Amino acid sequence: MALLSIVLPAYNEEQNISNTARVLSGILTENQIEYELVFISDGSRDGTFEEIRKEAERDPRIKGAEFSRNFGKEAGIFAGLAMASGDAVIVMDCDLQHPPGAIPEMWKKWKEGAEIVEGIKKSRGKESLGHKLSAGLFYKIMSRLIKMDMNASSDFKLLDRKVVDVLLGLPERNTFFRALTFWSGFRTETVSYEVQERQYGESKWSFFSLMKYAVANATSFSTLPLQLVTVMGMISILFSIILAVQTLVKYLMGTAVEGFTTVILLILIIGGFLMLSLGIIGHYIARIYEEVKGRPKYIISKVTDNVQGSVLGAWKR
Repeated sequence: MALLSIVLPAYNEEQNISNTARVLSGILTENQIEYELVFISDGSRDGTFEEIRKEAERDPRIKGAEFSRNFGKEAGIFAGLAMASGDAVIVMDCDLQHPPGAIPEMWKKWKEGAEIVEGIKKSRGKESLGHKLSAGLFYKIMSRLIKMDMNASSDFKLLDRKVVDVLLGLPERNTFFRALTFWSGFRTETVSYEVQERQYGESKWSFFSLMKYAVANATSFSTLPLQLVTVMGMISILFSIILAVQTLVKYLMGTAVEGFTTVILLILIIGGFLMLSLGIIGHYIARIYEEVKGRPKYIISKVTDNVQGSVLGAWKR
């Protein structure tokens, strides 16, 4: 019988672990789906991993690991994919804002031949105005950069084992899971869902964390920001030519006005473009530097007792 693995990255989700395990186990058992739950504590500062360990002791189909520090959601997803042994793998949020009720439909589409089943959001649910605005800005930026609709897309996906193996085989350290599944090009189906309310805790994403996430993922997946440097250079040259022609015409007509306003304005505009361009180039150089160092995406410090040590060694490479 086919096995379904569910990967659940968690950061300071102590209150949600037990409820999530109970709800998922109930739905999967009810639909007669053979399963395992893989929790990844992303360097949580509360008792998240202790709760994962308790659930693993209660049910051998639940296993988990904890990072030595906070490595980010992307690292949590890929660690979970590496731990998962299922024929299909679902990635979803530990707070159950991705509705468990959509899992049977995703499983059915996989059984019918889909290799990727994308969860598509109908709405974002109830969120604060600030979070909606920051999330909206993040998705607009990412949609423009990678040329796919990120507003409806999410990390809630089902992947066939062959897709998981492809993603795990990628040599890059800086990854963007949501876009990489789109890039991989396998046969894709979709499932629509409504974002659910959190039962416990609150979102860990702030405006600044979303913007940082946007910049990191944009530069890891797209070279468009580098192309903007060229565009800004062309705009700067065009603006300089216009000012030069204007100045020459006024000089020939004898109406040139003494002063440094035009010069100062030109210096400020060109200087601003140069500093922004250097910042973009510097960020890409930093990404290259991180890739060249070859450090692992994550370091696992603890695992539940039902995880074999030989597998743990492979994750640490």
